[in-house]
Amino acid sequence: MTDKSQQFASDNYSGICPEAWAAMAKANMGHERAYGDDQWTERAAEYFRNLFETDCEVFFAFNGTAANSLALASLCQSYHSVICSETAHVETDECGAPEFFSNGSKLLTAPSVNGKLTPESIREVALKRQDIHYPKPRVVTLTQATEVGTVYRPDELKAISATCKELGLNLHMDGARFTNACAFLGCSPAELTWKAGVDVLCFGGTKNGMAVGEAILFFNRQLAEDFDYRCKQAGQLASKMRFLSAPWVGLLEDGAWLRHGTHANHCAQLLASLVSDLPGVELMFPVEANGVFLQMPEHAIEALRGKGWRFYTFIGSGGARFMCSWDTEEDRVRELAADIRAIITA
Repeated sequence: MTDKSQQFASDNYSGICPEAWAAMAKANMGHERAYGDDQWTERAAEYFRNLFETDCEVFFAFNGTAANSLALASLCQSYHSVICSETAHVETDECGAPEFFSNGSKLLTAPSVNGKLTPESIREVALKRQDIHYPKPRVVTLTQATEVGTVYRPDELKAISATCKELGLNLHMDGARFTNACAFLGCSPAELTWKAGVDVLCFGGTKNGMAVGEAILFFNRQLAEDFDYRCKQAGQLASKMRFLSAPWVGLLEDGAWLRHGTHANHCAQLLASLVSDLPGVELMFPVEANGVFLQMPEHAIEALRGKGWRFYTFIGSGGARFMCSWDTEEDRVRELAADIRAIITA
């Protein structure tokens, strides 16, 4: 029998939030035009423009890997390179898709501090070599929130953007957990993107209560030239596009996107607070989004798994990642914390 208890391995484990589900049900009534020429896609795009306070170009893709890869490919030629953190999702978890869709643009990794790039690390990589034998840096990509759950502040983004402009680089943001960053900082989406110098954002919906679907927002509209053709060629133009765009209407029309992100963040903070006093248990990174990274003894990790808990340990020796979701129940967080405490104090 499948165990349907809530787990903490990934925020992808969660189901569809009621707002997205209801919007899909409404979109399922009657016929609509295909390939994005429908009222739901138009409404979703307008909601994004209102939310971000600017007339951006909006596209929809099935998943984050496609969104990131196609966005980066649109900013590069095959002889260019993309600067990213050594822990960035595009580097560690997208199976070479950015290189594939760009016909070979190389990812150049830069050292990061708590998962975040700095102007200095970007400048070091960009200026390392400038001869014709080396792929020319063209784009910087940031992950917001980062792969270790930290969040870029507006001033950090502005400093990075200034460095990008100085070096002639475009700035892309992988926003798989952009909602959680907004919720943590209390900043508007505009303050964390185009007002801080971001050119393109991939806004994640899957991790915030949607079944599938990411939005690609071009704040620099010139960079979006022919992007619709790129999506079509990559198999990302949905014929029944309304089922990708309608859930966004459900999330955006009354602020559900932010409520869900705030709740997931709260559950992560709760977990951290319940175990932070335990001997031998340390927070590996600040808890700023919906992830908690704990350094624990190996025997504790194995004992937790023996109790049926699912979580990832890809961060390094003794590192365990626990992700909270839009629907995480506080009681389940307390159960996990109680088991961690019982194991550590046994």
